Amino acid sequence: MSVINQRFDAIVIGAGPAGSTAAYQLAKMGYKTLLLERGRTPGSKNMFGGRVYLQPLKDIYDDFEKKAPIHRWVKKERISFIDNENSTTIEYESTKTTSFTTYLTQLSGWMANQAVNQGAILLTEIRVDKLYRENNVFKGVVVEDEVVNADVVIDAEGINRLLLEEANLVEKLKPNQVALGVKEVIKLDSNLINQLFGLDNNDGLSWVFIGNLTNGIPGGAFLYTNRDSISLGIVLMLEEAIRKLDKHIYKLVEEFRIHPLINKYLKEGRIMEYSTHLIPEDINSLKPRKLYYDGLLIVGDAAGLLLNQGYTYRGVDFAAYSGYLAAKAYDYAHNNGGPTSDNLSKYEELLRNSFIYRMLNKFSGVTELMKKERLFNTYPALINELASRLMHIDYDSYKIMEAFKEVKKGRISWLTLIKDLWEVSRKI
Repeated sequence: MSVINQRFDAIVIGAGPAGSTAAYQLAKMGYKTLLLERGRTPGSKNMFGGRVYLQPLKDIYDDFEKKAPIHRWVKKERISFIDNENSTTIEYESTKTTSFTTYLTQLSGWMANQAVNQGAILLTEIRVDKLYRENNVFKGVVVEDEVVNADVVIDAEGINRLLLEEANLVEKLKPNQVALGVKEVIKLDSNLINQLFGLDNNDGLSWVFIGNLTNGIPGGAFLYTNRDSISLGIVLMLEEAIRKLDKHIYKLVEEFRIHPLINKYLKEGRIMEYSTHLIPEDINSLKPRKLYYDGLLIVGDAAGLLLNQGYTYRGVDFAAYSGYLAAKAYDYAHNNGGPTSDNLSKYEELLRNSFIYRMLNKFSGVTELMKKERLFNTYPALINELASRLMHIDYDSYKIMEAFKEVKKGRISWLTLIKDLWEVSRKI
């Protein structure tokens, strides 16, 4: 379909959760919408851990939990502290759930189809060369030297913000602003997954790991159960990884997969996918100077709208909801004189009054906290040594405080411990 000579109300760049949701909401409100995706299919350029939080998506899509490609509902949570081959695990299980696992390619594809069903035009394998601007007003995009015109452009290109960089709206990414996530997807029979992890039917597990799996580099690891596969990965703060990692990062993932704690679950599986992705971390420095301009709105990862809570990431629900709010902001601008910067500032207002900014502000100190290496080395070792002294009993037994004083001796002072506990309690 030729779109060169057509004019659209809105052009959305990127058919991930943010872009597809923006296109869906715009088309649902009756606007002529073009959704452009660089990959072969929506979501083919996307990567994430595997877990999505439900409620914001329920607010956007009718009967989301009945129609969306949900693999498993997360009802079991584990956090393990790793020190070499030793581990101490905390587990929580509930009959209720607020999250699920899925493949992002499937979810993004489903969201894009919802946009198409509402009347949006979806074109894949389309590379946008740059944003088109006249007299500092964005009026469309350039594709293969041809201009496609629109009233507003919504940039959902993701964390690799090449279009925004070319337009001089953001600076190039710096290593201290992002983390690097690497993931393997391992095929396993669904019944075997249930048996291995103690799950029923479509129930799922989210498992987070903290410790020297990351070779002393701030970060962590994760395992999520899908319908008939396991998502297994490691996340490292990129600046620290560049300075300290003495091996290719894929070797860390391999070592994680064959770790005694993990390998017993995965030895019957086969690797079916390998992927890597940059993750927004230092949101304050990464966020564009503005998220709205004359004729332009910025959403999702491109806007730095991802949350690290220290024990989980929230990305898909933030991205989708930002796209939803961008569509509402355009509708407001359209009905109040057009998509000027002043009118599109409604987007910032909507974000400020939403759970997105509320949560980003609430957890704003997590990035700095995650740079403390002892959280990933010293404390997991202390926890495991404490557990060892309490659980490995011969003739005599330790009291808890007696064992703790012994394992911390020479490693960390009471003052540092109290300061760290106070900081963690305030920021996480």
